[in-house]
Amino acid sequence: MATYLTRTQAAGTSRKIFTVSMWIKKTTNSPGHEQYIFHSWNDGNNRFMVALQNDDTLQVRERASASTSLQIDTNRKFRDTNAWYHIVVRVDTTQSTAADRIRIYINGEQETSFSGAVYPTQNLDLQIGTSSHTFYLAEYGGGGNNFNGLASHWNFADGQSLAPTAFGETDATTGEWKINTSPSVSYGTNGFFILKDGNSVTDQSGNSNNFTVAGGTLTQTVDNPSNVFATMNPLQQVRSGSAGVFDFSNGNTTIGKTSDSVWRTGLSTLGMTSGKYYCEMKHNGGTHYIGIISYEDYITESSGYPQTGDLANGVAFYINTGQSSIAGTLASYGNYASSGDIIGIALDLDNNKIYFSINGTWQNSGDPTSGSTGTGALTVQSNKTYMFASSCNGSGNTYNHNYNFGNGYFGTTQVSSAGTNASGNGIFEYDVPTGYTALSTKGLNL
Repeated sequence: MATYLTRTQAAGTSRKIFTVSMWIKKTTNSPGHEQYIFHSWNDGNNRFMVALQNDDTLQVRERASASTSLQIDTNRKFRDTNAWYHIVVRVDTTQSTAADRIRIYINGEQETSFSGAVYPTQNLDLQIGTSSHTFYLAEYGGGGNNFNGLASHWNFADGQSLAPTAFGETDATTGEWKINTSPSVSYGTNGFFILKDGNSVTDQSGNSNNFTVAGGTLTQTVDNPSNVFATMNPLQQVRSGSAGVFDFSNGNTTIGKTSDSVWRTGLSTLGMTSGKYYCEMKHNGGTHYIGIISYEDYITESSGYPQTGDLANGVAFYINTGQSSIAGTLASYGNYASSGDIIGIALDLDNNKIYFSINGTWQNSGDPTSGSTGTGALTVQSNKTYMFASSCNGSGNTYNHNYNFGNGYFGTTQVSSAGTNASGNGIFEYDVPTGYTALSTKGLNL
């Protein structure tokens, strides 16, 4: 069941002036339906909403008494499933200039290119801030059309028209737009601030306008606007033949396939050229390889069988047999894994070595801290950009497994007892080898 939040509104401070601010990270593009992010709902003919459209554009729309009183559609498409977007919708219908009555900002920059724009009439009371309406976050209100992804630091300021600088700022060093985790704003009667530094739906604005998890399970992730963690990438996968793609779920950390004869390979969203990184994968059945692929070789692959370990600079652990596979050559390496086992991968690009573990035991008597000696390691070629990768074969079996890149979950199941991690970056089931860290934007810069 999709996860969404609700709260019944009261008579608000203003139906003319308000600001919505939220950070979101998409996990799917063009899913065949609108993805509703923010909704003030009475019924299908009386509502105000912010949603991603089937073509991945953003729309702000209102219907009042079955008529469209406001509709703004961006030309810009939002298709990056690895990025956090800061969306601010600033409303003030008292403004004399029509275009100032509703303004949209993405990561601090105002959107000005629209495929269509119907601005509200001056001093119009909008479909928000009445006791007949309910806030729906990440859901349509009439059922379905849920937002697929992550959300963080959700603010609604009732009676305030606020610039994005109230909720974020430009980093003086990197020039990137970054989050203000403790904004100083006036929230008004219906205002709220939830999902602050976690998955709490308790209002942090001082209004006690708490939300309810009305559907699904709201899990916490350490992936956040200040530290983006790798996931598997739905935009980058390859397969034998023209049919068949992976099924992605749980924030793109779970990948799988139904029973067919198509080979598939999926890659992580972030790549690595130097440093030491650790991740885990829970094996839930099926026949597959896990390991790394050189991105340079991946994008030029033309053989039709681009599974992990078969490319010139790919290195894989064939977990069903315990063999290694390097450039298509199989060799004895370790034990085979059973369904339910957790496979660890330690990639050392400072010494060009890779190690694999099963339930915390390093295979081939491996020692990821052995440095250039590479005790028990497989050799990795230098001067490449590597992605963590996973391949399933085409023998007709089903396939499903969960990656933990540091979020501390396998699917929706939290790690049972977190291991040690000296880097302080990421939560894993087993101890992270000394000197290694999670693959995230912070981890890439440690």
